[in-house]
Amino acid sequence: MNTVSIVLQLILCLSILVVLHECGHFFPAKWFKTRVEKFYLFFNPWFSLYKVQKGETEYGIGWIPFGGYVKIAGMIDESMDKDQMKGPVQPWEFRAKPAWQRLIIMVGGVVVNFILGFLLFAMIFMVWGKEYVKTEDVKYGISVGSIGEEMGLKDGDVILKVGDYTMDRFNPGMVVQQILIDGASQVQVRRDDKILNIGVSPAVKDELSKSQGNDFIGLRQPLKVKSVKGGTEAEKINLEKDGTIIEADGKPIAYFHELSKALDLKKGEDISLKLVSASGDTLSRIAKVTEQGTLGFQPYDYGEFMTVSHDKYSLFKAIPAGVKEGINFLSLQLKAFKKMFTGELDYKNSLGSIISVSTLFDPSWDWHQFWYITATLSIILGFFNILPIPALDGGYVVFLIYEMITGKAPSDKFMEVVNVIGFILLISLMIFALGLDISRFFR
Repeated sequence: MNTVSIVLQLILCLSILVVLHECGHFFPAKWFKTRVEKFYLFFNPWFSLYKVQKGETEYGIGWIPFGGYVKIAGMIDESMDKDQMKGPVQPWEFRAKPAWQRLIIMVGGVVVNFILGFLLFAMIFMVWGKEYVKTEDVKYGISVGSIGEEMGLKDGDVILKVGDYTMDRFNPGMVVQQILIDGASQVQVRRDDKILNIGVSPAVKDELSKSQGNDFIGLRQPLKVKSVKGGTEAEKINLEKDGTIIEADGKPIAYFHELSKALDLKKGEDISLKLVSASGDTLSRIAKVTEQGTLGFQPYDYGEFMTVSHDKYSLFKAIPAGVKEGINFLSLQLKAFKKMFTGELDYKNSLGSIISVSTLFDPSWDWHQFWYITATLSIILGFFNILPIPALDGGYVVFLIYEMITGKAPSDKFMEVVNVIGFILLISLMIFALGLDISRFFR
């Protein structure tokens, strides 16, 4: 069921992004009385899952869920319809329109992607607000994964600064960003009553890049059972709501991440546990750990144990906040892109295919996370589409700007050749990214 949930979220997300992106081309084309012959969600080589003809346009759904397209008459595009280009120019064709109209048609998809990202961020702020824990309220410090341990962090540390950036709230993503993108070389923490500066070695940066921030740090919280799923091992051993586990295989347990580590070591095996019921009774039990390293209960989250701050946004505050969030995210992507080109970030750890995208979604279908991922992907899609690469919107824009400056349009033959080259490059990149994702499963 988790896989089905993730696949459905991925398809819904891609459908929203593709349809709205293509609408960004479709409607300007219609406004300028340019014929749109096809409007497709997903690609449809050889056959379509669904299609219907309405007026001059065929609307359909393809069977390869990697994008979509609109086929605009009189334009060299992914259809490579050379026969149409051999005929005389018709007034309803793309090539018959003034360069400024063609430019608007081509940038429409990218503009929609950026606006959609900004609006989705604004909607998230307005509906859910922004929830966070101030550094001063990080009552139990951090929990540390293997990469954090390699860096020199310890359970219970409180992160104060990363490089020159002051951490006024707990934010693991910001710690990763400061280290990988902004080049922070040390982390300042409070450990007990001491302030320590911990260096970040190149080896740790490499591991952090490979893991995409996983197995690094989390928010340490006491272990307390919120609910027990019926029919699971947790129910069989009489673990109950508001109870806890104080020992695993003879080792004391006080925090949830400590139990998680103990269970990970005993996947598919028996583990001895000492429980404390809600009424205070102590019980010794032997439990069978699942292959996923779980018992079948849900713990209380950090809001049960420490103060959680919450910023609320009105419509008028949410919109500028959404735009700012989108611009900051885009700026972060540009920095990461630059570091990949300069070799400061290993592209093998940074590039990914649709498989990487699918791992971002919560199997339980969290709408807040779904819309956040959709917003970020919309901005990423807009960014990559405006790159000056043939076959992408940005490639067409470059040639249109050249035409507007010089008054000379590139020949149809030239456009055919560069588009073929562009498509080969894009397909090669997609295959390469897919290969990287597959290789990560064997690390």
